[in-house]
Amino acid sequence: QVQLVESGGELVQAGGSLRLSCAASGRTFSGYAMAWFRQAPGKEREFVAQINWSDLSTYYADSVKGRFTISRDNAKNTVYLQMNSLKPEDTAVYYCAARFGRWDSRLYVGVKEYPYWGQGTQVTVSS
Repeated sequence: QVQLVESGGELVQAGGSLRLSCAASGRTFSGYAMAWFRQAPGKEREFVAQINWSDLSTYYADSVKGRFTISRDNAKNTVYLQMNSLKPEDTAVYYCAARFGRWDSRLYVGVKEYPYWGQGTQVTVSS
C-alpha cells in the first residue's frame, strides 16, 4: 500500500507559478510511476502529467505542455509539479496518483489505471 499526500496548492494570479509536492509513504517508492490529475468543479478528473520510474520519461496533457514540469526525487519519495504561466482554466483540485510499473514506460491517462491516490490540493488561479 502506498499513501500519498499532496501540498502546495493555493490562490495565485494568472501568469504566476506554483510548485505542488506529493510525498509517498508506506511501501517503497521504488518502481512506481507517478502522475498528476486535476478536477475542476463540474468536470471529470483529467490527466495532467506522468513520470515513469525506469527511465524518468515524462508525458503531458496538451493543455499544460510547455508550462508544467513533472519531476521526482526518489531519495525523498516525492514527486513535484512545477506550474508556470498559470491560467484561470488551470483552477482545479490537483491529485497525485501512483501505479506500479518498474520497467513500464508507457503512458497511462485513465483514472482507473492508478490504484493509489492522494486527497488532493486546491489550486485557484485568479484572472
